[in-house]
Amino acid sequence: MNEEFYLHIFNKQNSIEPVPSNQELADWAMNLMNLLYPERLTTPDYSINEIKRLFNKQERELVKLLNATKACEQCNNETIVSEFFAGLPELYRKMNTDIEAILTGDPAAKSEFEVIRSYPGFLAIALYRIAHTLLKADVPIVPRILTEYAHSLTGIDIHPGAVIGEYLYIDHGTGLVIGETTVIGSHVKLYQGVTLGALSVEKYMSNTKRHPTIEDHVIIYSGATILGGETVIGSNSIIGGNVWLTKSVPSGSTVYHQSSVKVIETKDTK
Repeated sequence: MNEEFYLHIFNKQNSIEPVPSNQELADWAMNLMNLLYPERLTTPDYSINEIKRLFNKQERELVKLLNATKACEQCNNETIVSEFFAGLPELYRKMNTDIEAILTGDPAAKSEFEVIRSYPGFLAIALYRIAHTLLKADVPIVPRILTEYAHSLTGIDIHPGAVIGEYLYIDHGTGLVIGETTVIGSHVKLYQGVTLGALSVEKYMSNTKRHPTIEDHVIIYSGATILGGETVIGSNSIIGGNVWLTKSVPSGSTVYHQSSVKVIETKDTK
């Protein structure tokens, strides 16, 4: 490598403002999760005053982190953070609906404690809900960092811009993708490998709805791919595994992928 290349990297390095690391931002979100759900901790034993102090600390730390990112010089981060924490009880209520959806929908789920402590679907949804709330407040960069952190932990990729209703149930979830302009109603069940994506990824479409709409009480089984901003899956529909859809289906539909099984060889078991 020549001297010009080294100089380029040096100049780039010195032009970047110091910002919090992705891990610092993720740690803030996980600490908030630990406060909301002490089941995640080993031996939580906080007084009311200590709980108040810890929430106040989280609030101050978020202001500090947003100020340090310098991605939005004109933003009033104190106001943004104050409004975020004022809305935290409602955010917590929505997270609890997701726990309920998993607990009532998965025969393997034995308790809320188990869902909170060990289910990747719940962790991915919870971090998405935090990130989405910050995105709605026009916080740049941070929401995407939080959902990508969840993606790295769980294999579940939810863009913070997606609009998702209450009682979302993600079972297993590995390989699941929910695109930026996806709209999902309430009481929806999604299984592993589901893709809610775009038909086209042209840059000029960045401000258009590129991803599908999933209405209430829809079940989408593993490996299904649903594409396009005009594609609507009507309420109370069931989409079978490995289905490929680029057109809307009406409410109450059942769509499945028809496959055939051929016996290649039989063995005499006598």
